[in-house]
Amino acid sequence: MRSRTSRRPRLVKPPLRPEVTTLWEYPSQHYGNEQQGSSAFRGATPSYVVWNVVHRFSKPGDEVLDPFCGSGTTLDVCRDLGRNGLGFDLSPTRPDIQAADARSLPLKAKSIDLIFMDPPYADNLEYSDDERCIGKLKADGRYQRAMRLVLDECARVLRAERMLAIYVCDVFKKDKGFWPLGFELFELAKRHFTPHDIVAVARHNKTLQMGNYRKAADEGGFFLRGFNYLLLFQKR
Repeated sequence: MRSRTSRRPRLVKPPLRPEVTTLWEYPSQHYGNEQQGSSAFRGATPSYVVWNVVHRFSKPGDEVLDPFCGSGTTLDVCRDLGRNGLGFDLSPTRPDIQAADARSLPLKAKSIDLIFMDPPYADNLEYSDDERCIGKLKADGRYQRAMRLVLDECARVLRAERMLAIYVCDVFKKDKGFWPLGFELFELAKRHFTPHDIVAVARHNKTLQMGNYRKAADEGGFFLRGFNYLLLFQKR
């Protein structure tokens, strides 16, 4: 029984179901009648995405790793599904997340059954004051080099024939242009992993419905980000 201080907020959401196509959409950031992770965390991962990945690509008791654990969404989903969630972050937000750099994890080789990651999308958001934070790196080669090291580490700790899932979004900034991070991470991951599939996940970011954002996109000739990639790979 959870203590009063650790109880997650109770919510009412549509029932979850396993996704069977490559287009995913769910009308909420969270599923069920409790909150997974924290809605106050900037860039929080939709928990139904994590649920579908963990449900499909692991079994009860498996070791599931999130090297960019943020507010702990993956850990909460793993508890719901009976998996052993392992979360690391440069700036842990709760006691069950361990402090570590995703490029150098305190894990044994071939000890993990599934990896889910939602890394920073280059320097699109401010995550941390830590100078090691990958979210401080611009997508001019520095971000890509850092993520290459992350993927090297994922290949080291993941067991053969097990799955890696990368949740990522492209970045567009009017003053800097378009960065196809999804394509770039896909190519980087192919060094160690065999492509399994690509899923498009519809975004429900509130800014997509704000009149000033829509007007700026219409008049400026650019597009707001309407989907995230879910890149799926199998360890060779």
